[in-house]
Amino acid sequence: MILFAADRHYDTHPGKALYEEIVGSYDVDFYEEDWSCFEQADLKGKYDLIMLNMISGCCDVPSPTERGENNVRAYLEAGGNFLLLHGASAAFWNCDWWRPVVGYRWVRGNDPAGFPSSTHPRRPYTLKVSKCRHPLCRKLQEVELPEDELYINMEQTCPAMTLMETTTDEGTFPQCYEASTPWGGIIISYIPGHGAHVVQLDEMVANCRTLVDYLLEVESSRTSSRRSTNVDSLADRRT
Repeated sequence: MILFAADRHYDTHPGKALYEEIVGSYDVDFYEEDWSCFEQADLKGKYDLIMLNMISGCCDVPSPTERGENNVRAYLEAGGNFLLLHGASAAFWNCDWWRPVVGYRWVRGNDPAGFPSSTHPRRPYTLKVSKCRHPLCRKLQEVELPEDELYINMEQTCPAMTLMETTTDEGTFPQCYEASTPWGGIIISYIPGHGAHVVQLDEMVANCRTLVDYLLEVESSRTSSRRSTNVDSLADRRT
């Protein structure tokens, strides 16, 4: 089961656009600008993956409640996995526990840590697979993007493995990357996709499916390993 929470992102609705592309393939609870989804206790017990395409307080939408933020933190600290789409590295930008673990983060103008703002020039660009031994790099697809927001000048907050990147006159910038949390979870960010017309490109949808499949497989393997360990432990106690 996947929890997918999105904002309308300046009336472009990229989260909803992706949900409409993948809903037939996965069991997804989708919420747009309804943060009641975070009010559920034990998110880790219910969901195998949380997908976010949101920025707290964006577009004049109130931020999640403190209880909702704490439930997301509990999911993170229970080893939960995240797929962060577009600006979602700033999903809980105002929370001290969120910013250090996302890999590269989008820095807003009123950043509580005092870092200079990130920027997003709008232009066509090529999204390329990085020269990297991560298994995802054998599955992700290069994408020729029409005009889209290109996120640059982000802050790196922890070690991250770059999976996809783009090179412009300003430099080379990560656009998809994986970070491991201190609690054993994985956070993958996939930045391209400001508008629905970009999100719904065939290659973009295929890449998102690849990332979702990978994160679900990781969670399934962990669950099987935990069950095996519990069975072995029980057998040892009985003997």
